[in-house]
Amino acid sequence: MSPLLIGATAAILVTMALALARALLGPSLFDRILAINTFGTKSVLLVALLAFMTGREDLLDIALLYSLLNFVGVVAALRLVEKGRYFAFEDMDHPDKHKENGA
Repeated sequence: MSPLLIGATAAILVTMALALARALLGPSLFDRILAINTFGTKSVLLVALLAFMTGREDLLDIALLYSLLNFVGVVAALRLVEKGRYFAFEDMDHPDKHKENGA
């Protein structure tokens, strides 16, 4: 195994550890979401590097799928933070509206 590949793997693992520390200790919620996104991105890089090192090209499909899930999860988390808890009921009648109208 090449020393360059070992160094790249070690660097990715160190940045994953730092992102995990930021996710646990982040001062704000947005810092934590960004750290989780960084951790997911580094996981994709690690799987792609593992695919290159072992010669298994099928792992690249898994890395692409995981990157898509990472993106969708971060967008959903940011939307939840932005809109609040009940953003799914945005277009529907809210149950509390009927209480206000006396119904």
